[in-house]
Amino acid sequence: MSYRNLSRIAAAIAVSMTAAAGVAYADGGNGCSNLPGYHALQAALAAATATETSGLNNQMWGTIVDRDGVVCAVAFSGVDRSAQWPGSRVISAQKANTANSFSLDASSSSGGSGQASGLVLSTANLYSAVQPGGSLFGLQESNPVDTFVAYRGPSSDYGTPGDPMVGHKIGGVNVFGGGLALFGPGQKMLGAVGVSGDTSCADHDIAWRVRNNLGLDHLAGVGGVSGDTTRPDNIIYDITPNPSGGTGISTGGFGHPTCINTAAPSTLPRVRP
Repeated sequence: MSYRNLSRIAAAIAVSMTAAAGVAYADGGNGCSNLPGYHALQAALAAATATETSGLNNQMWGTIVDRDGVVCAVAFSGVDRSAQWPGSRVISAQKANTANSFSLDASSSSGGSGQASGLVLSTANLYSAVQPGGSLFGLQESNPVDTFVAYRGPSSDYGTPGDPMVGHKIGGVNVFGGGLALFGPGQKMLGAVGVSGDTSCADHDIAWRVRNNLGLDHLAGVGGVSGDTTRPDNIIYDITPNPSGGTGISTGGFGHPTCINTAAPSTLPRVRP
């Protein structure tokens, strides 16, 4: 047997072992057991998409990750997986990973450091800070998507209980609306949800309604940047035109641009205690 064939066999075995390890990890080694599964996500996403008609009123993709960034479920609304933008599947996972990666609960506070009430940031809250000259410029390049995880397996499995991303860490950072942290009773952070498929403003609103439908918005009292304690990680529309051109300036530093047919942030449900 040639060296080339041996190398191919070894590579195939390595990939198989990696995939098997990922499936085992998803079944019992992470926080997915504490989070909604495929059917709950699909139902919550369909209901949220039907309720929120701002933006372009498109069908959507949704992803849930656990606190370690492992994908727990991927689903879509609409009659089949061609009813949404294909690129939004991975973007929804990016958004979930981002909201999970940059939010904290009160367990972060110890030894005089950390956030006493936690600090929750939606992906919409990151938009202004990552623009050129912003305090987080370059953040969106810091944790690239694992393209093997994103695109492995048959496309026919995308958005099903057997979506190839499930059980694996997707990575990625996305810095516009659509990603929100998931908080259970006692303001304990469990992971995050991301949705994509419409304008970034509508994505945020639909993600908000998905989280509310899932009952994982126990954020009352958690710190945020929105200025609204009843919606601490809500989207902020405070960007004013930049006299010198280019990106507008956010008054508070965490603003997001408005979109086509933008809904008022105050129309979204208040978070739970």
